[in-house]
Amino acid sequence: MSNIRNFSIIAHIDHGKSTLADRMLEITKTVEDRKMREQYLDQMPLERERGITIKMQPVRMEWKNYILNLIDTPGHIDFSYEVSRALAAVEGAVLLVDATQGVQAQTISNVELARSLNLKIIPVINKIDLLYARINETTDEIKNILGDTEIFQVSARTGEGVQDLLDKIIEKVPPPNISDEKKARALIFDFDYSLHRGIISHARVFDGEIKKGDRLRLFVSKENFIVGEVGFFKPELKPAERISAGEIGYIVTSIKEARIVRVGDTILDSPQQKPLPGYKEVKPVVFSSLFPERQDDFEELRRSLERLKLSDASLSFEEESSGVLGRGFRCGFLGMLHLEIVVERLKRDFGVSTIVATPTVKYIVKSKKGILEIYSPHKFPEAGEIIEIEEPWLKVEILMPPEKLSSVMKLLREYEAVLGETRKFSESRIGLAVEMPLRELMRDFFDELKSVSQGYASMNYEFLENRRGDLLRLDLFVAEEIVPAFSKIVPRIKVEEEAFRSVEKLYKILPQALFSLKIQAKAGGRILASRTLKALRKDVTGYLYGGDRSRKMKLWKKQKEGKKRLSEEARFTIPAEIFVKMIRK
Repeated sequence: MSNIRNFSIIAHIDHGKSTLADRMLEITKTVEDRKMREQYLDQMPLERERGITIKMQPVRMEWKNYILNLIDTPGHIDFSYEVSRALAAVEGAVLLVDATQGVQAQTISNVELARSLNLKIIPVINKIDLLYARINETTDEIKNILGDTEIFQVSARTGEGVQDLLDKIIEKVPPPNISDEKKARALIFDFDYSLHRGIISHARVFDGEIKKGDRLRLFVSKENFIVGEVGFFKPELKPAERISAGEIGYIVTSIKEARIVRVGDTILDSPQQKPLPGYKEVKPVVFSSLFPERQDDFEELRRSLERLKLSDASLSFEEESSGVLGRGFRCGFLGMLHLEIVVERLKRDFGVSTIVATPTVKYIVKSKKGILEIYSPHKFPEAGEIIEIEEPWLKVEILMPPEKLSSVMKLLREYEAVLGETRKFSESRIGLAVEMPLRELMRDFFDELKSVSQGYASMNYEFLENRRGDLLRLDLFVAEEIVPAFSKIVPRIKVEEEAFRSVEKLYKILPQALFSLKIQAKAGGRILASRTLKALRKDVTGYLYGGDRSRKMKLWKKQKEGKKRLSEEARFTIPAEIFVKMIRK
């Protein structure tokens, strides 16, 4: 046990976490040189394309007679609960900070999380090989949040300093606590699904040992199962005779239902044992309806969502129907990034293209018919039926250079933010605390923040309570027909501005048809904005030359009558990519 070190790498997005893990794999010879590739632990092509970690990945390395168990975690705030469970499975954390960007808002959040779990934090400055690295300033910023501590410098790209860091991890991170408890107890921090072997739990064993054939129990779901196999991550699954207290490995449960195994649950030897602390039910915060492009693909979409849920338990969905778009599913997500990933994986992994409705949050509406929980904008009651509305609010922490404060403050006013206190974080960073509605954060706030600050501002948020709001449902009509997927909930004071903006955006991205299309926005019983997209023109007189103009006029009249008849009889189908473009600002 004294030769085991369990640790994780925590960092803001794009600070080099996956690259540092690559160098560790190379130096420890965990992966052969001929098999090595960039972002080796990121198994999905989508992760490598975007340069972000979506699904955490553990790996067992050996270095100088020590066993190093690394859990590579996602950096995005959408997956903060999974990160907290991964950190609960280790004794130490490498805090990685980009020397060119300095400390970011998510860095502080990660530090607070690691501190709450009493982890040994090893601060590391990355990208020291770059010419514009701000090493001294970054050092001051780290000391500002961690105090006067030893800070290590590495270049994950070139490998400089990584060997020394491995030695420091052995020196600084404490070995697992040895327990006298003989009965097995383990924490599930992630899981995967195998078609033949069922759910494979990724677990840290805290007490006893687990081996093939053991009969164990899941505390939250109260399900019993017989262990089919145990082993370690090398990083591929490598079977072993047993995994003991202090070790991180996998457990084949043979359970075929995704809802039974949950991140944060405890595996126990007997019902009398106490579970490990920290479990909570993951609740979606962003909701959007997904419809298949063709209604014939409805069952295929259902099967694809069910298969996706086997490896992503945080995804929730239930069937719903729309008069225009047909049958689909109302899905719950952890955030906007989670939504984009699910839609992309449905298309890539399962070949199902979807129409994505405008994302929304859960509103508590007190109406004349009673209290309603509204997830879909097109189901929002009419203005005359509403008595009171409540919506979720957030506390947002923004870090930025002082010279960007004025432009960020202007942006915050556009997003209904309530400004809080400003504090000096370092010579090159100030922190600003604000409160704002979740629906405003979803309106591409993060992208706009990056834009007005030239990429220098970063943010982190946490949920507050529900608060009252004065909101209306805004509907969009195309060719006199409502499109439920475009409906959205907007503040009453901004409804006219949003109506005009939505109509203009749809006017610019909607392809022309053989007949003219009227685009309208309606809220509170009134048409607030309207544009007409002209029909595609065909020169029906192009083959004529010379002669009387009356021949041309006859052809133009015939064309006009044909377009009028077509607009009355035909139905315009909106391409699927238009729906995705509309949810982006």
